[in-house]
Amino acid sequence: MNRTVLSAERVHQVLSAARRTRVLVIGDVMLDQFIWGSVARISPEAPVPVVDFEQENFMPGGAANVARNLTALNVPTELFAVTGRDSAARQLKQLLSEHHVGCGGMLASASRPTSVKTRIVAQKQQVVRIDREARDGLDESLTRRLVSNVRSIIASTSAVIVGDYGKGVITQALLEEIKLLCRSHGVWLSLDPKPVHLLNLSGFSLITPNRKEAFELANLPDETRNNDPLADANLMRVAELLLNRLRPAVLLITLGELGMLLCQRDRKPFHIPTVAQEVFDVSGAGDTVIASFTLAIAAGASPVEAAIISNHAAGIVVGKLGTATVVPEELVASFRR
Repeated sequence: MNRTVLSAERVHQVLSAARRTRVLVIGDVMLDQFIWGSVARISPEAPVPVVDFEQENFMPGGAANVARNLTALNVPTELFAVTGRDSAARQLKQLLSEHHVGCGGMLASASRPTSVKTRIVAQKQQVVRIDREARDGLDESLTRRLVSNVRSIIASTSAVIVGDYGKGVITQALLEEIKLLCRSHGVWLSLDPKPVHLLNLSGFSLITPNRKEAFELANLPDETRNNDPLADANLMRVAELLLNRLRPAVLLITLGELGMLLCQRDRKPFHIPTVAQEVFDVSGAGDTVIASFTLAIAAGASPVEAAIISNHAAGIVVGKLGTATVVPEELVASFRR
């Protein structure tokens, strides 16, 4: 197994440098609603649990959660997205402003509702999720306005993250324009892909699929697996295929309890075992990974350093309930342990 030791001091140095960067996040945003309660009985009307309501809260979700993860680590962040003209959009913007996310690039459309995901959670277990959203692709006019907003500040940007959650904001036309802008300004471009959304994903600096998404992108079945990712022939084949087909600078495959696999062309894959102590909720962990990896790169870290930092960040957030973030003190403390 590959091993690289990263000191708490180096992590602190990277996080300090990240405060002097700026990251743009582009993608599908949503309002995450959590209804918390407890279950003590089954409904007499149907074989379903009766949840006794205790509390509810709201959090930014999707690409908005990526942005929230960045500002939690003190990185200046601008969010580019499309919401509806509705109360959910107003609530989402209010939450984002409380998290110091720049919302000047967010557009409102009367023809699209703001995506809302309602999760009902009892005894730390998600009982059901209700989605209210539109998934049709963004029209040409809104795409042009989004690109124009990005173009206006790309020259003073360190990195761009594209968060595709399959809700229609990320279209091929938008991707091509963003890739062109980043290439012409030498800006790092990260993508969290959605394989069901058939797009040309070549030309990115970083792609961060989980194992299931990686196999879907490669159009291969995931029939067998090995607890040692480096000895997993199927996984190695998928990684090589994606590197050759999509040609990202870095392919980071997240593997849940097995950690992460960092892949680069002409280099041996690097496995980073998980550091999670307890896993309460994995929702939003992928957002934390792409946010922390990208900010580390923007701050001058190597891909291996960025992967180790993002692995620690993910290990912290899965120990929290709901879509959570990590703050600098927690991240540095994780390395001191």
